[in-house]
Amino acid sequence: MLYQLHELNRAMMAPWVHLAEANARIFSDPSSWVSTLPGAERIAASNELIHRLGKDYEKPPWNIHEVEVEGRVVPVLEQEVIRKPFCRLVRFKRFSDDAATIAALKADPVVLVVAPLSGHHATLLRDTVRTLLRDHKVYVTDWIDARMVPAAEGAFSLDDYIAYVEEFIRHIGAERLHVVSVCQPTVPVLAAVSLMAARGEPVPRSLVMMGGPIDARRSPTAVNNLATRNPLSWFENNVIHTVPPPYPGEGRAVYPGFLQHAGFIAMNPSRHFMSHWDFYCNLVKGDLQDAEAHRRFYDEYNAVLDMPAEYYLDTIRIVFQEFLLPRGKWKVRGEPVRPAAIRGTAMMTIEGELDDISGLGQTRAAHDLCTGIAEADKCHLTVEGAGHYGIFSGRRWREKVYPQVRDFIARHAG
Repeated sequence: MLYQLHELNRAMMAPWVHLAEANARIFSDPSSWVSTLPGAERIAASNELIHRLGKDYEKPPWNIHEVEVEGRVVPVLEQEVIRKPFCRLVRFKRFSDDAATIAALKADPVVLVVAPLSGHHATLLRDTVRTLLRDHKVYVTDWIDARMVPAAEGAFSLDDYIAYVEEFIRHIGAERLHVVSVCQPTVPVLAAVSLMAARGEPVPRSLVMMGGPIDARRSPTAVNNLATRNPLSWFENNVIHTVPPPYPGEGRAVYPGFLQHAGFIAMNPSRHFMSHWDFYCNLVKGDLQDAEAHRRFYDEYNAVLDMPAEYYLDTIRIVFQEFLLPRGKWKVRGEPVRPAAIRGTAMMTIEGELDDISGLGQTRAAHDLCTGIAEADKCHLTVEGAGHYGIFSGRRWREKVYPQVRDFIARHAG
């Protein structure tokens, strides 16, 4: 019922949101006489703020159309390689007509970026992907909003997530592949590679795991505490709802994106309030550069997707309540997950010093589990002054983290 009420409220507010958008345009348009009225700047600013607080945020486009490779700008084409009911495997293919550049592109290592399925769209990793494209052939998991997946496609569990990762690794070719997982997928990626290793299948050349809850018992954060404070039944009864019409996923049980977004905001409400206030002030002052930066950030931050209920509840139970991976008690479709079985794969773990989502030590715990990997093939990076997002996005990622990731992959490219 909550989902239906949310949709009803959204429909009722829509005329006012569109009116606010129109007012903002009219009162800020230099060619309109209305913009010359006293207080027009404040009226325009307040209406744009109302519009942005009430509008729907669709999945942003990747908008990766070119990248600089060895001093040359080369075009980039987004290609759908595999389409599954809940995920698209996308490749960002670089093109050039220069013989030297073509040779360099062909020689670059192949990277699979496994994006998180934890509320935001995979495009949250746009900066990660764009930066990796300088020196790598890049694939990425582009997860599909569960409300857009017809109920006839069936359930999607954490086991299914792992099966998707295994399929993608096999399709690309494990022998030439380096896997980068960011946040939530560190756990299923480690499980997928562990299962493949235990079966004797080829495994990726390297794993780069960034800010993920490999062992959520270490340095627990507010996110971890919420999961341990409430029984699984609380999550089933309070955050799981049914997709209403007219969405294709009508009838599917999900953890709705609007509830996740409310949780994101609740983690630091004062910061978001001040950000919106600064946005209003910048519009009034005519500081369009800072205002545009605010728009870009919240266009991404406010765009959320619904997660399949089965997958979400599995993650809560297995990762954050029972800690099955670090305890050595996790089985996926009857197969035990044994990270110690991984051999011949190098491993790098990355954590942010100030990460308030995956605490210090949670990702580094993979080193204690992957005893089959030689110590010489392991490394860890703690990024000073970085929060959760700073280790894979922004200036700190591009200038401090990426060079070390690039060099690590190059050392183990073979």
